[in-house]
Amino acid sequence: MSRWRRDERGSMAVEIVILAPVLFMFAMLVVAGGRYVGVEGDIEAAARDAARAASLETTRSEAIAAASATASASFEDGDLDADCTTVVDPSNWGPDGSIRVVLNCSVPYDGLGLIGLPGSVDIEAESTVRLDPYRKYES
Repeated sequence: MSRWRRDERGSMAVEIVILAPVLFMFAMLVVAGGRYVGVEGDIEAAARDAARAASLETTRSEAIAAASATASASFEDGDLDADCTTVVDPSNWGPDGSIRVVLNCSVPYDGLGLIGLPGSVDIEAESTVRLDPYRKYES
């Protein structure tokens, strides 16, 4: 029995050396998934806020400016490091119409290159807000 114990000496060290990197990579994957979900929520909230701000304006040009300014302010206030473009679609502008805002963002995975994730991921968020049917709108 003592001979069998001597043959197993150091086997736990080998198991730890093999399992530690795998567990570390899994933990980094969980962190990357959490970061993705959090950033996606921030971008969707920014699109919603931009569409809501645009719907409060009375002209198309003011609506486009308000949506762009609100989206930019949303990203400046937070700690989101993303390259975003704002597309405002006022084609259905007018009483009982709607305004649509689309945000396209490229979000980097900082420090997660160890497990083969790409350097960035593209996230798109869209929000459409109905305009007040009883309000006067200008072109």
